[in-house]
Amino acid sequence: MAVAVVSLRISLPGAQSLKDKRRIVRSLKDRLRRRFNVAVAEMDHHDVWQTASLAIVTISPDGAFARSTASQVAGFVGSDPKLSLLDYKVEVF
Repeated sequence: MAVAVVSLRISLPGAQSLKDKRRIVRSLKDRLRRRFNVAVAEMDHHDVWQTASLAIVTISPDGAFARSTASQVAGFVGSDPKLSLLDYKVEVF
């Protein structure tokens, strides 16, 4: 069994308030859950309205599949026009 963790730091240039940030992040989290069947949590920068840190986790019996899913998640987030992917890290255990 393999666990893949993707840590993302994203910029939200369109957010003008914490309410905007929460709306954008909630939408992203819902789309990730639906498309990839992963667990998503906001980890840091709760009070900063133009930056968010997310952790995405997937579990698979195959390490290669877990790593592939993690890479697809990072690519999906990077292609979202409402935000900018500043940094990401993939770890497989």
